[in-house]
Amino acid sequence: MTWTYPEIDPVALSIGPLDIRWYALAYLAGILIGWWYALRLGQIDSDVRPTRLDLDDFVPWVVLGVIGGGRLGYVLFYQPGLYLADPLAILRVWEGGMSFHGGTLGVIAALIAYAWVKKIPLLRLSDITCTVVPIGLFFGRLANFINGELFGRPTDAAIGMVFPAGGPQTRHPSQLYEAAFEGLILFIILASLYHVRAVRARPGVVTGVFLAGYGIMRFGIEYFREPDYHLGLFWDAVSMGQILCLPMIALGIGVAGFAVIKGHEHAR
Repeated sequence: MTWTYPEIDPVALSIGPLDIRWYALAYLAGILIGWWYALRLGQIDSDVRPTRLDLDDFVPWVVLGVIGGGRLGYVLFYQPGLYLADPLAILRVWEGGMSFHGGTLGVIAALIAYAWVKKIPLLRLSDITCTVVPIGLFFGRLANFINGELFGRPTDAAIGMVFPAGGPQTRHPSQLYEAAFEGLILFIILASLYHVRAVRARPGVVTGVFLAGYGIMRFGIEYFREPDYHLGLFWDAVSMGQILCLPMIALGIGVAGFAVIKGHEHAR
């Protein structure tokens, strides 16, 4: 017995000629709920920056980093040949094509630039930002499931289902795995860490745990996710997503280690 894929219309609401898609609503929900929770985290240590105003002003920077970085990352990492042939297609974001790893680079750039312009401690700002990112990941992966995209590899397991765009084979609902691990579970881990005073006293620990934690979870789930059809597996073993996770894991370990060592030095 297998699960039945619930064919949900990707268009949540139509207003005249305007179609409002679940994917757009997922982005909106992730940004708004993440912003709300970031403000709550900022109130824990209200005597240090970033302040509520700092976090309010940072929202447009994050949005630009996510969308700009996500789009450019997809172009560079996954389909460079296609966009070299038609450069204007890069601007047609409504046709799909976003990379989480590219979005991460975009947000990192936004963090560095905003912290420098506003004279805010970079790692304190990034700890709050990284704590709320899994909220957006959760909604985003649910939207991928609704769209019937980024589905998993063939499976005989009872949890498998047939996706409309995946042929007749029963496949892993890998979007739901990612929503659970990269979204819900990672959020619980990071939020729990941020509420520990000793962790907040070492800015960068939460950032490092996010980078390494996401990288490890994504690397594992990629074994259940169908590789990109135009790329396949490299060396018949790993996907592009897994390759991109390796520097992310290394950076996360490095940032967390730096934060712990620096924290010990200040404690002496």
